[in-house]
Amino acid sequence: MDLEINAQNKFLVDQLWKDLGNGRADSTPVDSSEAVLARALVEDVVWHGFSPIGSLVGVEAITREFWKPFKRSFAEVERETHLFFGGESNGRVDGDITKDGRMWVTGTGLFHGRFVEDYLGIKATGGDVSIRWGEFCCVEDGAITEVYFLIDLIDLMQQAGFAVLPPSLGAAGLYPAPAAGDGLVGVDSDSQPDIAQTAYSLDHIRRFIFEGLNAYDEDALESMGMADWFHPDVRWYGPGGIGACLSFAEFEQLHQAPWLVAFPDRQVQDLDALFAEGLYTGAPGWAGVKATHTGVYLDQPATGNSIDFNGLDWWKRDGETYIENWVFVDMIHLFEQFGVDLMERMKSGA
Repeated sequence: MDLEINAQNKFLVDQLWKDLGNGRADSTPVDSSEAVLARALVEDVVWHGFSPIGSLVGVEAITREFWKPFKRSFAEVERETHLFFGGESNGRVDGDITKDGRMWVTGTGLFHGRFVEDYLGIKATGGDVSIRWGEFCCVEDGAITEVYFLIDLIDLMQQAGFAVLPPSLGAAGLYPAPAAGDGLVGVDSDSQPDIAQTAYSLDHIRRFIFEGLNAYDEDALESMGMADWFHPDVRWYGPGGIGACLSFAEFEQLHQAPWLVAFPDRQVQDLDALFAEGLYTGAPGWAGVKATHTGVYLDQPATGNSIDFNGLDWWKRDGETYIENWVFVDMIHLFEQFGVDLMERMKSGA
């Protein structure tokens, strides 16, 4: 990985996020968002977004469909960043390890603002909300060419008083920064990650994903050997509707067991990117996991449908195990494949 280019890419993305507005008096107004995006993104940038918005192409479309409505609905938005790092993608294509050479920058955290105008049919409360966000930016020749972006609409609905899914088995609304406070990787020039540590993190995550997670025999949880990869005190921060698991035992009981009952044949696919910096690794995956819906999930009976999962993941390694894992799943998109429109369910409930 070229450390100088990685640092330049992180500066570009960090500056973009600041220029989009961070709650200061000089924050970018709604109508200036397109000009701000145009300085950092190529004109025909591809933006892979969350349902019901979906994928968009071009700065104008991203501004029109996401940023302008978002900034109108949430006044004085301030972006809090919990994780921030970059690297060179070195994942897997058609089953083989490959170094695709593309450089990425990623981050996740919370948007804080006042919910002043309805958003995607969610009724405004007038009160303060914190919206979980995750983003992966591909940077080529000094400009962003591709973006993967999710916000947690289920959690936002819950904050607005709409329960479109059963109560989470895990802890709801828990999306913290890393416990060690070291999630903004390499921001301090005096604390750059060790190159060898980065390389080991990347090798470790590849083995975990493609040899560990995919080893499930569709019967016994133990067949995956997750206890060899996750620390006993792992903190697993799942999306709204699933919740957080605060130990390996909770992870198996509250998330993994129900997930594998519903999707026993699920397999991680070739991801859209996979990279590391220091102890942290990250991956976006649209259709990053494929499965068949053969069991009940969150009270939804089995449909037998083929399912694609759109999600984002970040892991922190502690020696040979993962101590923290931040996970997004586009739950609106997931339920669409069950034939259930959660946005319409929310409106009907209202």
